[in-house]
Amino acid sequence: MEINDAQKLVDDWINTHGVRYFSELTNMAILTEEVGEVARIISRKYGEQSFKESDKNIDLGDELADVLWVLIAIANQTGVNLSDALMKNMEKKTLRDNQRHHNNPKLK
Repeated sequence: MEINDAQKLVDDWINTHGVRYFSELTNMAILTEEVGEVARIISRKYGEQSFKESDKNIDLGDELADVLWVLIAIANQTGVNLSDALMKNMEKKTLRDNQRHHNNPKLK
């Protein structure tokens, strides 16, 4: 799926099932909450924390999709074309960080 298609899909869902977009501030809070859920899984699966019984069946892919969904909703409601923004960001990173990571002894 293309990013533009994902933005339309989320917009269509919100306008059909969600009645309207939550405010930008509410969506930012929801995004933070969803990122926290991803962090909980990562800290338990790849870090030193152990899973709680209630966390054992949590799906990382589903939680990452929740983050993406809210991020797309915020982009939609603020008029950001994520395809264009990502391409611009990649150009910036390529110019700025062209050799940075190659020269990092921590990565060798």
